[in-house]
Amino acid sequence: MFSTLILLISCNNKEEKFPIEKRYWTVDDYENVVRELRYATKPDESLPRFNDPETKIVIEKLTDEENFRVVLNDKELGLTHKSETAQKFFDVWRSLNETYSLLDKKDMYVYEKESLEIWRFGLELQQEYFKLGNQKINENSDGSESVNKVLSDNVETLIDNSIIYLNVITNEKQFTEDGKKLIAETIVTSFTKLIEENPKADFTNLKNKINLLNKKITDPTISGSLNSLSTVINITKPKTEIESLVN
Repeated sequence: MFSTLILLISCNNKEEKFPIEKRYWTVDDYENVVRELRYATKPDESLPRFNDPETKIVIEKLTDEENFRVVLNDKELGLTHKSETAQKFFDVWRSLNETYSLLDKKDMYVYEKESLEIWRFGLELQQEYFKLGNQKINENSDGSESVNKVLSDNVETLIDNSIIYLNVITNEKQFTEDGKKLIAETIVTSFTKLIEENPKADFTNLKNKINLLNKKITDPTISGSLNSLSTVINITKPKTEIESLVN
């Protein structure tokens, strides 16, 4: 009975801190939760983890892409409001990403799965964020060459931001076998979507990064995902553009 009482008290306190009963978390919810995790977690306490039955719901909520999609894909909302909301989500994601990017004394990730899932969340969020930004520019532009340049530059920034993820996973020794599988899945899903939704973009930097990683990465699962990504680029880009990419 005493053990049960402690568990119930613990769960009730957690419900007070985190709105786990809500179907979707707003930006305000994220800000409050991340603030709690960053500044109220004691040194000997663990952050919410997928393998912890008590806190699993919290990290599942934090990495649920539907939280931002329900707002950013709402056709009844204006582009300005959605763009501002996307910016706020992006800001809180960066704080969340930093919170979970802890390394132990062996330079291994303390929260490997959580960190990688947060990265996947961020990659998907950024694609929506930049898409909305360009839609807003298009809506208020005259289609001039200078505007087209801004749109193109924004897509290039999105690609360069996504490459940061590939920089993070360069040292494959920092990840377990399960982590490597998750990395490969993210490369295939998020980066394939990035390419297919921006077929006219310049993927030279991404192609170069893939080539560099292929010389370093030995894990067959990650290497296979990188090769699949190269294939997608080659299929998407016209032959003349493919030939201009550095091999």
